[in-house]
Amino acid sequence: MDVDEFRARAREFLAANAPEPLGDRAPAELLREAKRFQAAAYDAGLMGITWPAEFGGQGRTAAEQQAYNEEAAHYDLPGSPFMVGMGMCGPTLLDLGTPEQKARYLPKLLRGDEIWCQLFSEPGAGSDVASLQTRAVREAGGTSRSSEAESGGEWVINGQKVWTSGAQWSDFGALLARTDPDVPKHRGITMFVIDMHAPGVTVRPLQDMTGRAPFNEVYFDDVRIPADSVIGEVGGGWLAAVTMLGHERVSIGGTVRRGSDPLAYDNLVELARRHGRAEDPVVRGRLAEIYAQERALGLFNSRLRQEAEAGSPPGARGSVSKLAGALLLWRAVDTAGLIAGAELAAWEPGDSAAEEMAIAINSTPASSIAGGSNQIQRNIIGERILGLPKEPQVDRDVPFRELKVGTQRPA
Repeated sequence: MDVDEFRARAREFLAANAPEPLGDRAPAELLREAKRFQAAAYDAGLMGITWPAEFGGQGRTAAEQQAYNEEAAHYDLPGSPFMVGMGMCGPTLLDLGTPEQKARYLPKLLRGDEIWCQLFSEPGAGSDVASLQTRAVREAGGTSRSSEAESGGEWVINGQKVWTSGAQWSDFGALLARTDPDVPKHRGITMFVIDMHAPGVTVRPLQDMTGRAPFNEVYFDDVRIPADSVIGEVGGGWLAAVTMLGHERVSIGGTVRRGSDPLAYDNLVELARRHGRAEDPVVRGRLAEIYAQERALGLFNSRLRQEAEAGSPPGARGSVSKLAGALLLWRAVDTAGLIAGAELAAWEPGDSAAEEMAIAINSTPASSIAGGSNQIQRNIIGERILGLPKEPQVDRDVPFRELKVGTQRPA
């Protein structure tokens, strides 16, 4: 089957199976609809398109994945519960998981039978993830992966995570915890698979400025997990985290701008038509820029997927995708303001389109923070891709008035 045939197959499936516009449905109903669609798409061979067939994927190419994405962009699909698993946890398991972990978790993740979340950030460890304090203590057995698997035993988890998307409906999470407090902070971290329904796991919602609660606080009180729950190596959690963050940034930056997204190009064009601004040369120029940026970002992410298939993971280039996606959203917000003016802040009761636009705008600042702030992404791009010198580290023990430009902490 070539790409055109695959596209036709995807188009036919979506026409028959995509749900009606989701609108303001209750969370429980949205979750049921998401699981129904995910299972149907998986059974039709349209989930895990580029993932290995032996672990539940389809073993196809990035061109076919791109074809599906382009067809799916015309529908309001309920995919948000699976974004973290499909875009972050699953690819990291493919990179670092044992054959047993891949066989156990990936097919159910792809089909939507099990939902995943990412457990990295803490109240005192945001952009500096390596400062995390959640502890994992081994009760019995050795220290290497092989000895753990053979000797059994358990890890006991205590701590707190915050800003966890989708924890309220997740079955499993990829957890970073400190396993050795006596070594430099980047070396004493391990990544685990954790059952979100295990005794001692508590999830509490966090409401954001849109009035919704997409994030959560998660508490771990003497949570016991099997010894073979380690992803990668004991003490190798920083490598695992960097791997997942690379996938995360590609996933966030490359999120398909679906037809229901008020800030997507097509909807901004419709907004311009409703306000009689479609022939305004300034508005047309802005819309052309957004179209070009959406298209360029889509092609860039397609290239990253193709290179990942060839054995070259995105690495620091994921930060390019993440930063470009955040800047594109802000450009879209600015363009919406140019077109609609005060309507973005005040609208007639019952105008659901205007309300959804306001919610999308209020959500946009998170794009410059979630997954690493824009400043962090620029540092990564400058240092790891462009080879620029690192920023100087000032000595915080020296009073500010005594610091001079370029002062660095002594070696």
